[in-house]
Amino acid sequence: MLQKSTTISTMNQEQKLDNPVWYSLAESHKELGLIYNKTHFYDPEYCAFGAFDEKPNNAEDLIAYAKLVPSFFIFGKKPNIPNSLQLKEELICLQMIVRDRIIIPYKDEIVKLEERHREVLLGLVKIVYPEYFKSKTADLGNYYGIFKDNQLVAITGERMQTEGFTEVSAVITHPQHTGQGYAKQLVAHTANAILAQNKSPFLHVAKANIGAVKLYEKLGFETRREISIWNIAQQSNPKI
Repeated sequence: MLQKSTTISTMNQEQKLDNPVWYSLAESHKELGLIYNKTHFYDPEYCAFGAFDEKPNNAEDLIAYAKLVPSFFIFGKKPNIPNSLQLKEELICLQMIVRDRIIIPYKDEIVKLEERHREVLLGLVKIVYPEYFKSKTADLGNYYGIFKDNQLVAITGERMQTEGFTEVSAVITHPQHTGQGYAKQLVAHTANAILAQNKSPFLHVAKANIGAVKLYEKLGFETRREISIWNIAQQSNPKI
């Protein structure tokens, strides 16, 4: 009987990953959320992500948030978009999860990044993924990096978090330092650190990014589901 109860509890926790932004803002990152009726958003200083529950979203919620940022991302079902905003892109991602500790050899020193590293961290992100990273994104969780000749050349960190799951995110390598196995080591290290907290690591990767998908699969990540990320921006010439 106890085993059955535990299985149900685990299943319910994992179902929260069907709407990871919503449940992160309902749980671990509750203090970082902005609520507009049915739609929940992160404070844009942390990340410009939003999500709504199973009911259709109110288009006015998107208008309100758009006053804070030039563009943002909605995770999950396609939102109702008002004429004053435009859908720029649908990014189809694989949501992947790993359940066991990752055992690999480490050839490089991995450093836990601190406030004193913030400037070089933001500098590296600006080169590769500026649209997903904001001034306080690194405050959402722990970040780790690899330095070569006093230069930060690769990072990986944590982003969305529910009570049972933490997202592995910002898997970034400087373009001049790719192919050295840095991402593999950092993802493994970050995932193992999450597992050590009795939580499960998950991540989102573009379905079309075959190389990254294969890397994660080699590390033991399994695809849980596909999830869409909708990039929405202010309309330069609103329709009347």
